[in-house]
Amino acid sequence: MQGAFVVAVLWFGGALLAEQWGAVGELRASLHPSWGRIAFSGGIVLVSYAVLIATWRATVQAWGERIGIGDAARIWFVSNLGRYVPGKVWQIGAMGVMAQRVGVSPVAAVGSALVVSLVHVLVGFGVVAATGRELLAGAAPPGGLLVAALAAMGIAVVSAPWWIPTALRLVSRVSGRAIAAPRLPPRAIWVAALGSVVAWVLFGLAFRELTLALLGSVTRDAAAYVAVFTLSYLLGFVALFAPGGIGVRELSMAALLVSASLATAPQAALLVVASRLWLTVLEILPGALFLAWPSFRPAPSSS
Repeated sequence: MQGAFVVAVLWFGGALLAEQWGAVGELRASLHPSWGRIAFSGGIVLVSYAVLIATWRATVQAWGERIGIGDAARIWFVSNLGRYVPGKVWQIGAMGVMAQRVGVSPVAAVGSALVVSLVHVLVGFGVVAATGRELLAGAAPPGGLLVAALAAMGIAVVSAPWWIPTALRLVSRVSGRAIAAPRLPPRAIWVAALGSVVAWVLFGLAFRELTLALLGSVTRDAAAYVAVFTLSYLLGFVALFAPGGIGVRELSMAALLVSASLATAPQAALLVVASRLWLTVLEILPGALFLAWPSFRPAPSSS
């Protein structure tokens, strides 16, 4: 199964990179990139990955389990490759199997991954509401409803340790299937929420730096870029049929960039292709290194 997973990742990920590289080649004549800024934006993305890894590790520890920094980084990056295989279960499944191999219980590994994913999505929509109020003014509800929606998301995140087990028991009763309700330590939820806020903001700032590197200037403040990137990423994430959110994220980003006056239509097309290639490389390369050299990992930590 592990061999089949590796082959599938290389096949789908490689095809995706090849397709995007060809699209970038067609636009190459109009590019005058600042490679220093592109490298800087990539560094910000890697920092955001480090925040998400630390967040997942903290939620695992909230379950009473222990996992070293090196093992957490390897598991997170390799399992993250499952996003590029059609279907949304590969990432969580791979994380559970790999975590079990280093002594973490499958319940803690998979449960913490599900909590981080759920909270990451809820917090992401909250970040969009907080940073994109002006951006979404034409399509968003009035200010009072927007504040109410943001407050509801905050309550949903904070109260998740209590309503998720209750909801699962209700589903079990209605469906007639036995579904074990997980124990959700409140600290795990709150740590995941804090880490998600930091990660979304960093992703948005990195996207703004990439825009500046490619176009030479930006037209709005950082909050607008955080909102556009976060919303387009979330729309791709919740599209269950799209591996890695491909297609959905690009269409959403192009429309949002133009409607927010962040780019013209040709510039939006360039940013869409470049940002997808940029993120795909930054997501696949670390995982591929860990797959190719299993011993390649940061120094483990007992803390």
